[in-house]
Amino acid sequence: MKKSIAVIALLLALIMCLTACSGQKKPEPTAAPTEAPNTAPSIQGAADQTVEAGTEFDALAGLSATDAEDGDLTGMITIESTPALTFKNGKATPETAGSYELVYSVTDKGGLTAEGYATLTVTKKTGEAVPYKTFDFSTAEVTDNKGWEAKIGESAQATAALKNGAYVIDIQNPGNSDGDVQLAKAGYALKAADYKIKIWAKSTKPTYAHILARNEQAEGWETFNGAFNVRITETVAPLELTFTSPAEGSAELLFNLGKITPNPDNAEDTTPTDFTVTIDKIELYEISGEEHQVPVYTADFSKNEGVYTETGDGANASTAFEDGKAVVTIDNYPTEGGVWSVKANMTLGGLKIEKGQKYYYSFTIHAANGQGGEALVESAEKSWENRANFNGLNVPAGEDTVISNVFTAESDVEDPVIRLQIGNAPEGANGNVLTISHVEFGKVEGDKETHKTIDAFMPFGPNTANAENPACPWQTFNGTDEDNDRGVGTIWTENGSFFYRIDNGGTVDWHNKLICGFGGNPLTLASDSYYIVEITAKADHPVSCGVFLNPMGGWDPRVSEGMDLTTEFQTFRFATTDTFIMDMDFELLFQFGSEALSKLDEVTIEFSNVTIYQQSVL
Repeated sequence: MKKSIAVIALLLALIMCLTACSGQKKPEPTAAPTEAPNTAPSIQGAADQTVEAGTEFDALAGLSATDAEDGDLTGMITIESTPALTFKNGKATPETAGSYELVYSVTDKGGLTAEGYATLTVTKKTGEAVPYKTFDFSTAEVTDNKGWEAKIGESAQATAALKNGAYVIDIQNPGNSDGDVQLAKAGYALKAADYKIKIWAKSTKPTYAHILARNEQAEGWETFNGAFNVRITETVAPLELTFTSPAEGSAELLFNLGKITPNPDNAEDTTPTDFTVTIDKIELYEISGEEHQVPVYTADFSKNEGVYTETGDGANASTAFEDGKAVVTIDNYPTEGGVWSVKANMTLGGLKIEKGQKYYYSFTIHAANGQGGEALVESAEKSWENRANFNGLNVPAGEDTVISNVFTAESDVEDPVIRLQIGNAPEGANGNVLTISHVEFGKVEGDKETHKTIDAFMPFGPNTANAENPACPWQTFNGTDEDNDRGVGTIWTENGSFFYRIDNGGTVDWHNKLICGFGGNPLTLASDSYYIVEITAKADHPVSCGVFLNPMGGWDPRVSEGMDLTTEFQTFRFATTDTFIMDMDFELLFQFGSEALSKLDEVTIEFSNVTIYQQSVL
């Protein structure tokens, strides 16, 4: 009985304890401490390098690795090479020439890995570099006036001469009439055709000119046509005359710079005194036959198709369709790259292009911030490797601009597009909006032919390339030579230096090219050798250009570098990194065109030395 009472008392005590504790708040569980996320390490300093076979290479030189949690991890970097190389303490001695892809890796304590990449170029063992070709810029110039003769009247005081790669006319007193200072080309043969004359000229003071085509077969004074009171300014520009010859014959072409007063009631508006007119070139067009355009494809953007974008080098762009137009929005341009970094492609409805067939295209474009670049007709997939036509693009800011072109296809293209390469940003702009409309593409049919000749006044002898003059490989190419809107320049020698003056800068690099190795006069380099191109140059305004050593007949540059010229002489050295199994013909290109250059009225580059050194393989 006592035992039962004791059990009951114990149970009552337990119940009372549980009842008392039930009103107490349970303690909150303690939260586990939050760990900071592990960040990945990084590798700095990985860069491409070139060494000669048999030379020790330190793959870790200049490299470092860091991690936010673990600090300096440089000593933990590992290296892998393809093809394989044996590294000891980061060093290897490659014996076989070629290209080696290097992968640098480092892993932190948290298991996160970073990688860096570089290319090691191993060249063959060579002898010392010896001069292979040194260009002589001291040879006296031989000039050719291309049939243009200066005539100075008795009442005028003026002189004319071929100087600094141009026809230069210094006029102290223009005389009493327009013909008192005259540049004339007699015996210009004509046939039943249309003609156009474009004189690219500038003047130290604004002045006037008359351009005339005199009929040499007429008994009295008779002209086919004339362009009167043509304004010449301080900037090189084309001065034009058009005329028609109804039959075979000949004309005397006249460029009159004597006294001209367009308005007799305003004697102040007249030809000045003490000024100089510089003529870089005169372009002569003969146009015969007829042609008409046959539309084959017209874009319909209401279907939300027909234009697409491609980007690279960090650029971003997209295409949308609004109100029957294609709108290309460039969010950002690349910090490095070129026009090819942003592409706007207009598809052509599945048509195919035939080599030798004449075509045309036309479209309207509006660029909010303006846009320069290239307008190409080429393969959507193969791009420059399968191109039918190359043209420039220059669109002013905020204007509807019609871009059109007539061309003869240079190759068959199965999947053509009109490709706008627009990766260079307009000055001061980070992005852009381009609106494209009224796209039309078609064939050109008929027998119309345009024959163009260029009377340029660059020295013919030591400095202008041609097949008959093997001692001279130098020549210029100007964008306007192929009727693009920009690009005029000339070359000459003086006091042992070689000069390239750009009077009209293009917006893209191919508008202003200086070429060594041209046409029938290539720059031939011997096989089994490496070459170093050494250039000493300056410019009267800071200017940049690309330097390319490229095989003739294709585009595979063995040197592709940049050159930033200042007003002081600098020496640049560019080396090839591969050899060739046979002698090869090259062109050495200096390509200057850019948005910045196009804003300069004139820039002159002086080369005091261009030497090519050879390192023969042992």
